[in-house]
Amino acid sequence: MNKQQGPKRSPIRPDYLVILIIILLAVGMYFFFTQMMQPGVVNYDEPGLIEAINDGKIATIRSEYVGGDNYNLWEITGTFTEGNKPEGYGSFTIILFGDRLDNLYDVISLYNEANPSTPVKLNFVPHVTVDFWNIITTILLVAAPIVLVIIMFRSMSSQSNRAQDFTKNRAKVSRGKQVKFADVAGADEEKAEMVELIDFLKNPKKYTDMGARVPKGVLLVGQPGTGKTLLAKAVAGEADVPFFSISGSDFVELYVGVGASRVRDLFKVAKQNAPCIIFIDEIDAVGRQRGAGMGGGNDEREQTLNQLLVEMDGFSGNLGIIIMAATNRPDVLDPALLRPGRFDRQITMQVPDQKSREEILKVHARSKKLDPSIKFSEIAMRIPGFTGADIENLLNEAALLAARENRTVISLQDIDEAADRVTMGPAKKSRKYTPNEKKMVAYHEAGHAVIGLKVNSASVVQKVTIVPRGRAGGYALYTPVEEKFNYSKSELIAMITSALGGRVAEEIVFDDVTTGAYDDFKRATKLARSMVTEYGMSDLGPIQYESDSGNVFLGRDYLKDKNFSDAVALEIDKEVRSIITECYTNARNVINEHRDLLDNIAKYLILVETLTKSDIDEIASTGKLLWWDNREVNSDAHENSK
Repeated sequence: MNKQQGPKRSPIRPDYLVILIIILLAVGMYFFFTQMMQPGVVNYDEPGLIEAINDGKIATIRSEYVGGDNYNLWEITGTFTEGNKPEGYGSFTIILFGDRLDNLYDVISLYNEANPSTPVKLNFVPHVTVDFWNIITTILLVAAPIVLVIIMFRSMSSQSNRAQDFTKNRAKVSRGKQVKFADVAGADEEKAEMVELIDFLKNPKKYTDMGARVPKGVLLVGQPGTGKTLLAKAVAGEADVPFFSISGSDFVELYVGVGASRVRDLFKVAKQNAPCIIFIDEIDAVGRQRGAGMGGGNDEREQTLNQLLVEMDGFSGNLGIIIMAATNRPDVLDPALLRPGRFDRQITMQVPDQKSREEILKVHARSKKLDPSIKFSEIAMRIPGFTGADIENLLNEAALLAARENRTVISLQDIDEAADRVTMGPAKKSRKYTPNEKKMVAYHEAGHAVIGLKVNSASVVQKVTIVPRGRAGGYALYTPVEEKFNYSKSELIAMITSALGGRVAEEIVFDDVTTGAYDDFKRATKLARSMVTEYGMSDLGPIQYESDSGNVFLGRDYLKDKNFSDAVALEIDKEVRSIITECYTNARNVINEHRDLLDNIAKYLILVETLTKSDIDEIASTGKLLWWDNREVNSDAHENSK
């Protein structure tokens, strides 16, 4: 937003011009047809007029001088008396020389003396009157070309202004918005970094006196939904300075040079409003590595990036300007952007841990009506891996579910159902299993639960259900015993074993297998391959053959040669297969050993369809589910009493 731009003059819109032309045509046609519908005018000569006066046919006469300076001419007009109007005529007219007027006036005087009851009324106009319609016509003839020329020049000026505006930056400027640091939960260290920048903008002398140089640029890195843009908005709310926000895609256009011009204009306006903050969201749209295109060349995007690099740390200083940017693809950014002097500080927004999730839940619950018995700590424990955006969506879905059921508060069941909807999709209650299919799915999910209960280092099973959601016929929800940054080899082996538990249960019970283990195999294979190629957890040694770089960056990774031979590739495949086989065998042994537990969990899954952690623990310790068994007993007693 360029605050120096003056108010723009908008040209006459084409539809307004058409309306004006239509109005003028309508007025002209009205007067034209009005004139056509008027009665005709009798053109007398002098004898004929005198005869008409003597016959008593004339009611009024009006004489007006029309001869100018060189001719003594008078126009005589008038009206007829009632009953003497010629058919089709309403008035008369005659032109006389001035020396003939006395004769006409004598005739009128004699007639009036002879007919005092019906005299001819005489109106003498000795001067030239102004013809209104002649003046209007003259003005229109003179003004029309002038108006057309003005319209043409304004249209050309408008096109020129639009061409100039096309190269102006599209940043939105704000100051003192409603989002504050209190609205950003679970990011204490990140907020501390931002507080330092805001303090520099307010008290730069404190830092310059110490000889310190505050970072020119701050790059916010993290997965989608971790709060990068929210933190930037909080900085705008806390800093009492102009805050320019723009998306990286707003710089790049089809026409060459437009993006670079917008970058120059953005920094020009920022310098005029310093101290200030510039925030570029999704900077990877404009900051991707140069020369990484399949065809090479210096396209519009690269010119825009070059200009951005120059403005951030070129020959001209940007004193008082701090640049912030956000991206979830730091691996594709140009190295020149990340060097000291440009984005010389990177802040990684991590997926929140349990404590942070609890704080985020409290922030988003401010506007929600929750059951007082709900404990945020328990909810936070059951949603590992949820980002801030996921948690906001979770509570919103819970509120929608409560409103759908016409309840006044959000219950724990609403939040539990909302978590399932966010993770797997809405329940497909209309989808009905066949008895054999339902039994197969129940034993599959029970196999996951048994592995979670009986394998050391396995994650805790929080919930098992056979209610279809999304593409899954059922699922088991795991949470780690405690959240950590690093996982041991035994924990990864336990994860793979848990993933294979469903398929093993199918094979043991039914001596057959289904396609339900598709996602389980996908997750297990990915973990096993990462152990071999990335984590060095195999007999191939502590060597990284592949890197978890996320999505392939076309032009950089697509044509890159792999850093191992075909012989090593074969060894990698053998190691992955060996890990999967070992985990599969371990899962088979555990399930065979605890077959009774498998049968009990599957039995209650068929009856109840969804088991919580407390239900599973009760079945594992007692072999029964009392709340359900008592319900069945009471139901049978009620039926017998009838």
